[in-house]
Amino acid sequence: MMKMKNIAKSLVVAGSLLFSTVSCSDWLDVKMSDKIMENSLYTTNNGFMVALNGVYLGLVDVYGEDLSVGLIDIMAQYYNMVNGNHTYKTYANYMYEEEMFKNKSNNIWTKMYELIANTNTLLSHCDEEGTALRPDYYPLVKGEALALRAMMHFDLLRLYGPSYNEATASQICIPYQDMAKRDITPLLPASEVLAKVIRDLEEARDLLKDNDPVFTTGVGNGVLSDDGLDRADFTYRQLRLNYFAVQTLLARAYLWKGDKATAYRIVTEEVIAKNQKDEETMIFPWTTKEQVEADKKNDLLFSSEVFFAVYHSSRSKLNSSYFSQALSLTSRLTFIGSNFANSQIAVFYDDPSNDWRSSLTWGIMTIAAVGGGDDEGDDEGDDDGTKVDESSSLYFMKYADAERDAELDGTETYLNMIPLIRLSEAYLIAAECAATPEEALEYLRAIREHRNCHMAITAASADEVRDLVTKEFAREVIGEGQLFFYYKRLNLDKFLSGSEIGGTYEMMIDNYVWDLPDVEKTKRGIVNN
Repeated sequence: MMKMKNIAKSLVVAGSLLFSTVSCSDWLDVKMSDKIMENSLYTTNNGFMVALNGVYLGLVDVYGEDLSVGLIDIMAQYYNMVNGNHTYKTYANYMYEEEMFKNKSNNIWTKMYELIANTNTLLSHCDEEGTALRPDYYPLVKGEALALRAMMHFDLLRLYGPSYNEATASQICIPYQDMAKRDITPLLPASEVLAKVIRDLEEARDLLKDNDPVFTTGVGNGVLSDDGLDRADFTYRQLRLNYFAVQTLLARAYLWKGDKATAYRIVTEEVIAKNQKDEETMIFPWTTKEQVEADKKNDLLFSSEVFFAVYHSSRSKLNSSYFSQALSLTSRLTFIGSNFANSQIAVFYDDPSNDWRSSLTWGIMTIAAVGGGDDEGDDEGDDDGTKVDESSSLYFMKYADAERDAELDGTETYLNMIPLIRLSEAYLIAAECAATPEEALEYLRAIREHRNCHMAITAASADEVRDLVTKEFAREVIGEGQLFFYYKRLNLDKFLSGSEIGGTYEMMIDNYVWDLPDVEKTKRGIVNN
């Protein structure tokens, strides 16, 4: 119990000490008191960790909801929008001119560039003469900071940039803020932004490859002393951008670029191979049947496989806001249908009764509605002749709160995780980029074996492989904010609809691209047409 309190404490301290920045242009107006605080912060090694932890803490404001369980997954058409009457119809219908969406876009943009600015300040102090950053901390702090900067810019590119290809690479989209100077940087072509993302990730990889403690002491869901502050810097590697998270991000970026050969090499040689310590041991092991089925605290995140997650101390509130069975169908995020046989579950999963992602992650709620008497009598009614109708609906339990008194391997980290990068993504990238359908199937079967899927899969062509990868990817990352980006990368104009069982959603390609937010247009003097 002490360990999670301590790491949370250090993150809160970090958030309170970070100087304030607001957007990619507002942060020019830094007050002298903020500058003094900045200089004071970086006079000690611990100050660097406070600043870095502050960036991680800040990620929750974006990735803890909007870019995971919230609007970005709604835009991937997972859920039933109840004939257009849903609370979140603005996002599902890509109503970019609505104030509801504009406010979200402004907030995401503002917060991301605020965090990027803080990251750049941290990076500028890493290499200054006489830095207080200790040599053993340097590769981790700088490597993780570079990866954070790259990840945030990459996701901004994936939101506000085009569906990337040779024809759209020159399209102007977002700035890449990579200097701790107080200037407004120009909007860059998508190709230049992506090149800078890859540059930062490759430098981060080089810093981490021989220094990440994940190779020597493992994931480290525990601390070595009761203070939980100093030594926790080298533990909880799933809550930091470790080597495996960085390499998978790099493969993501190369795949976005269309360089499948490089993406394939990274995931097969640098992720999958290096994760396998020996024949029986993995650094990030597949989650076991015992963990998934643990009574009252079953691990539906498959958390041992998570390379990187944000730590959300109020995650249970997300479940209450989006997925709880207490919500009405017009405000709940759920599949269309009433039970496993008569619902989207039967289409979305090919082995729903066995696959843990369906059999344990979805529940059925039944509501009894008492009606009037039946003159002819009703065998299904009560003894007094009152007729009882039952209606049922589905609810999603991936983020449902567990019973805190239950025990599972002595760790509770996963109870507050929002996964952003996971082992199965490396296998899915390998499958997508494999030279033959036979090889692709090997990677897909590895995932399915560890999801308790018994249904056999086959593929004889690249198109059939793509279909299998798409379906498996959607099952793996529901609630994690990645499917919209997958569809956008492939520029798909048709995919599974959430509002019709087995139906097809016809996507307008322009809807993949978010408009530059008003807050940034105003700063740059851009006038709306």
